[in-house]
Amino acid sequence: MRGLKGEHRQQAARIGGWLLTVVLAALACGLMLLASPAHALTPEQALRMAQGDSDERLAALAEAVAATDPAADKTLGTYIEALLADEVKFVGGRAFILQGSAVRDAATGQAATLPEGAEDVVNNNRLRRALEAARSALQLFSTDTAERSRAITGLKDSADEAMLPLIDKALAAEREPALKEQIQQLRASVLVSSSEPARRLDAARLLAESPQPATRALLLERLGVEDDAGVKAALTASLAAVESRLAWGERLGVLFTGLSLGSILLLVALGLAITYGLMGVINMAHGELMMIGAYATFVVQNLFRSYLPPGLFDFYVLAAIPVSFLVAAGVGALLEKSVIRWLYGRPLETLLATWGISLILMQTVRTIFGAQNVAVENPSWLSGGVQVLPNLTLPYNRIAILVFAALVLVGVALLISRTRLGLFVRGVTQNRRMASCVGVNTARVDTYAFALGAGIAGLAGCALSQVGNVGPDLGQGYIVDSFMVVVLGGVGQLAGTVYAGLGLGVVNKLLEGWQGAVMAKIIVLVLIVLFIQKRPQGIFALKGRSAD
Repeated sequence: MRGLKGEHRQQAARIGGWLLTVVLAALACGLMLLASPAHALTPEQALRMAQGDSDERLAALAEAVAATDPAADKTLGTYIEALLADEVKFVGGRAFILQGSAVRDAATGQAATLPEGAEDVVNNNRLRRALEAARSALQLFSTDTAERSRAITGLKDSADEAMLPLIDKALAAEREPALKEQIQQLRASVLVSSSEPARRLDAARLLAESPQPATRALLLERLGVEDDAGVKAALTASLAAVESRLAWGERLGVLFTGLSLGSILLLVALGLAITYGLMGVINMAHGELMMIGAYATFVVQNLFRSYLPPGLFDFYVLAAIPVSFLVAAGVGALLEKSVIRWLYGRPLETLLATWGISLILMQTVRTIFGAQNVAVENPSWLSGGVQVLPNLTLPYNRIAILVFAALVLVGVALLISRTRLGLFVRGVTQNRRMASCVGVNTARVDTYAFALGAGIAGLAGCALSQVGNVGPDLGQGYIVDSFMVVVLGGVGQLAGTVYAGLGLGVVNKLLEGWQGAVMAKIIVLVLIVLFIQKRPQGIFALKGRSAD
C-alpha cells in the first residue's frame, strides 16, 4: 500500500510539473506578443508605397491592403492617413511619418529620428484616389455604424479588385443586415468589372437584386463596354429588373410632388374660396396678400435671430404662423373698408381696382425690403427628409405643408359650419337682403369674411416661404392657378376646392413628366375650359335660392 501511495505521489508531481510548464510557456508567449506585436505593414511595403513610379506604389498598396487585418492592426490606416496628409518622408530604405516635431517609423509606429536628406512623398491624383479608396475600405471595420455606412458609400465609385480581400473580410464580420446587404452589392459592383467573364456573370445576376439608383448607371456603363455575349445578356436582364424596381419610387415621387403642389394650391385657393366663392369679389391682389404673409415670416425670422437666444430660432415658424395671418388679415380688412366695399356687384371695376392694389403692394414691398428675393431659412426640424425608398426621399418641409394645409382646411370648415360668423357668412352669401332683414350686419360680415380670406392667404405665404423664394413677385405665380382651382371646384364649395387643388397638382406633375412644364400648363388650362363648358357650376354646385 505504501508503495502504491508513493507511486501516486510521483504521478501527481509529474502532472503538476507538466501543468506548471504549460502555464509558464503560455505566459512567456503572451509576454513576447506584448513586447513585439506583429505588424501587417512591413518596412519594405511602407517604403514601396512611398517611392517609385505610380504602378509600383499602387501594387504595394494593394499588397498591404490584402495582407492587413484592420480589426487588429491600425498601422496601415494610420500610414494611409499620413500619406494623404503629405506627412511622409523616406530616406535610407525607410519611411517616416512626420507630424509637427514628432517623428515615427511608418511600419512600426515607434518614435524615431529623421536622418539627413529625407525626401518628401509626392502623390498624384491617381494615387490619391487609390489611397482614399483604401482608407474607406479600412473604415469598413469601424465600430461606428454610421462610419461604416459612409465607407460603403465612398467605395461605390472608387473600389476595384484590389479591395476585394478587405471587402470579403468586412462582409464576413458585418452584423447589421442592412449594411451587410450594401456590402454584398458593393462586392458585386466590383466584380462586374472583373477580367474574368465568370465573375462578371455572377456579379451581373447579383446586381439584379439591387434597389440602388446607382446600380442602373453601373449596368448601363458595363453594357457599353461588355464584349461577352452571355454576360451582356445577364447585364440586360439585370438592368430591366433594376429599372422596374426603381420605377415604383419614381411613380411615388411624382405622386408626392403632385400632392405637395396641390396642397400649396389648396392653401392659396382657400382664401379665394371665401373672397371670390362666397363674396363674389374678384380679388386680383390675393397673391400679394400671400406675399405679405411670406414677408411677415421673414420679419419674424429676423427678430428671432437678432433678439432671442440661438436655441429658440427653430421655433420662429410657430410664431410666424399667427403673425402672418394677422398681418394679412389686417391688410385685407383695410382694403375691404377703403376700396372693395364700394364696388360690390361691379365685378369689372373690382377686378381693375384690386389689380391696381396689387401693383401698389408689390412696389411698397420693393421700397421696404428691396427688389431682390430675401432668404427665409428652414428650422432644423424642417430640414432634410425621410427616405422611403432608395430613390425616394420625402422632404420634411413638404410633409409639413401637407399637414398644415389639412389643419387649415379643417379649421376653415369648422369656422364656416359651426360658428356664428360662419352662419352669418353663409346667410349673407345665400340671400344678402333676407339676412339684412333679420338683423345681420352685412357690412361687418363682409369685412370679417374678406379679412378671413386675406388671413388664409397670409398662411399660404408663410408655408410657401419654407419651400421657395420670397420676393415681391411671389404671388404672381399662383393667382391664376388658384382662380382655376376655385372655379373648377365650384364657387363657394370648400370640398370642391380640395378636390380641384389636389387633383390639379397631381395632373400637372404627371403632364410635366410627359410634355414639360409649359405644355402641362396649357393642357391643364384647356381641360379646365372644356370641363367648365360642360359643367359651368364646377365639380360641386352652390346650393341656395340665390347666389347674390
